[in-house]
Amino acid sequence: MRVYDETRADGGVHEQIAEAKSKLGADLLILGHHYQQDDVIRHADQKGDSLQLARQAAQNRIAKYIVFCGVHFMAETADILTEDRQVVILPDLGAGCFLADQANINQVCAAWDTLSSVTDEKITPITYVNSEAALKAFCGERGGAVCTSSNARGVIQWGFEGSGKVFFFPDQHLGRNTAYQMGVPLEEMIVWDPELENGGNDKRAIRQARVILWKGHCDVHHEFQESFVETIREKHPDIRIFVHPECNFNVCQKADLVSSTGGIINAVKQAEPGTKIAIGTEHHLVNRLRNDHPDLDIVSLASFVCKCETMYKINPLNLRDCLVNLVQGKIVNQITVPVDTAKAARVALDRMLSMVS
Repeated sequence: MRVYDETRADGGVHEQIAEAKSKLGADLLILGHHYQQDDVIRHADQKGDSLQLARQAAQNRIAKYIVFCGVHFMAETADILTEDRQVVILPDLGAGCFLADQANINQVCAAWDTLSSVTDEKITPITYVNSEAALKAFCGERGGAVCTSSNARGVIQWGFEGSGKVFFFPDQHLGRNTAYQMGVPLEEMIVWDPELENGGNDKRAIRQARVILWKGHCDVHHEFQESFVETIREKHPDIRIFVHPECNFNVCQKADLVSSTGGIINAVKQAEPGTKIAIGTEHHLVNRLRNDHPDLDIVSLASFVCKCETMYKINPLNLRDCLVNLVQGKIVNQITVPVDTAKAARVALDRMLSMVS
């Protein structure tokens, strides 16, 4: 694999990308997630967080080729939501997701069977968008839905309205932080460990729980610790701390704002000049916000780089290569979700999108 150095000017690559984009014209749509490096996001026709990009993919009916500068589950979602004639491409098929890989369909089906045998109470399955297509299909087939970090509260509330329990996977932190903000006490939440019998819980705890959280987490947001908050507040008592809800519970409890990527961006835009802000999320987004808002004093909550390594696999070289291939009539790295899986997953995604339209 060729390595692209984002610190070095590489005008030839960027010129080739621009030339290919010009030749492809309206047939091409490049979507870029906020966590992408600057040298990739500069070429995106539209950028956003998971919800924004999901909606943009669903609304687009013009482009023949949708190049998704994100990770695998995002490209899968785009393929599910777009028309059959549209081709979704991921510049590097190795761009996966640590969090999505922590729950697979066999594990979730086994957990569901166990839960169903322990309680007669109706359970609503909700999967975070950071999950494989098969898990979205699982929710579609069982009356559940997908959520993103920006609409998790609304989707979980919808789940409660339809049943007494919510089975939330694969990110325990997003589920816990969101449910707690909604007034669900920690005692009414349990963690399901797929490696243990009954998920590591006794049957009484399963019956009493309102929220069953899968034992999974994001490797980037897992890096942020409660001690980081305490240290930075000691040095800067007037600092405001914004964190993503994928951070652990104690970090979120000590933050001034717990919000999705889009929510953090909007909060930064609304901050008064001179405000000191420490942000607990991915490195590239923090740097971009710092550069876009020179009137603010923005730092990372961590003293080291918290970077999404799989997202970082998308770079100008493989973006250029996939576009040049398209100009030559070749499709490489296409993402295709099996028809039956896509149909069921679309049900769960449409339920989510109907709640935010």
